[in-house]
Amino acid sequence: MLLYVTVGTNNLERALEFYDPVLATLGYVRRVLKEEEIGYAAPEDERCRFWILYPYDKQEASSGNGSMTTFVAPDRSAVRAFHAAALLYGGEDEGKPGLRPYHANFYGAYIRDPDGNKLSAVCENAE
Repeated sequence: MLLYVTVGTNNLERALEFYDPVLATLGYVRRVLKEEEIGYAAPEDERCRFWILYPYDKQEASSGNGSMTTFVAPDRSAVRAFHAAALLYGGEDEGKPGLRPYHANFYGAYIRDPDGNKLSAVCENAE
């Protein structure tokens, strides 16, 4: 359904230092690094599906209240690794790894990146 997702940053270098190790915990790879943007994809994907960039209007980036990007995690250990890496590289905790009440196997973790963008990683497989 979604072609891609973008989040804004005010410091692309800081975003790179955060997203490279954090998204690696889920198996995603950086495919694009330019002056104004960074793009990530699943190894088997032909295009980047997640972008971090300076806002097009050249105004300060801000996080959206109620906005969140959720990444598919291959297993529950990847969710835990995502959360730990995010905290290690400057993110903030928004919900420790664990089962959520959405269905029996909804295992997720929630964080904010250094720019305040809310992210989560979710595994929907049984342990």
